[in-house]
Amino acid sequence: MDSVVEAALGLIESIGEVGVGLLIALESVVPPIPSEVVLPFAGFAAAQGRINPWLAWLAATLGALAGAYLLYGLGVLLSYERLHHLAGRRWFLLFGQRDLERGHRLFLEHGEVLVLVGRCVPLIRSIVSVPAGLTGMPLWRFTLLTAVGSGVWNGVFIFLGYRLQENYTAVERYAAPVSRAVVAVALLALVWLAVRRVRQRRRGEDEAPLPEETPSSPEGGHG
Repeated sequence: MDSVVEAALGLIESIGEVGVGLLIALESVVPPIPSEVVLPFAGFAAAQGRINPWLAWLAATLGALAGAYLLYGLGVLLSYERLHHLAGRRWFLLFGQRDLERGHRLFLEHGEVLVLVGRCVPLIRSIVSVPAGLTGMPLWRFTLLTAVGSGVWNGVFIFLGYRLQENYTAVERYAAPVSRAVVAVALLALVWLAVRRVRQRRRGEDEAPLPEETPSSPEGGHG
């Protein structure tokens, strides 16, 4: 077993439900340890009577919220206007202003579904908090959607570990290929965006935003 994963599981052994929450909070921001390993182990530990399954679930969900708030705040601080300005710089290769505008409109229209469903998709569950902050999704709505989505995800994996007990690693064995596939697709998408951006620059294409395409600021703020 990977030494990082061993250390994570050792943390749960040491401080129980609090360790579960801390690991899920960390995974929500910088995913070094997949929750597909942490949560089934928490379920296994609960089946052995070492931790309380309901408290482990609550700690995991609160940890997911804590990590999500951090990235949501990053989106708020960065702001759509600043990111739009950066996207117009020649050295910024990830996407152009028009790409950002299209993504912004998509999130304004379907952000609730993206946040809710995104909580159950590896890597996406971390990234999706940033555009929620960028678009000014009300904090109460973001909290509710994140809590529901994360609660379902955490509950399913803790339950699987509880039922499988000593065979809890089978959950990670089946989930890992899906997680790796999602990460690979995300990385390929970033590479494709960067390559396309470079080609657009070389052709001298104008990436200035079209006035009629610029999305209006959302109403309601962050409250």
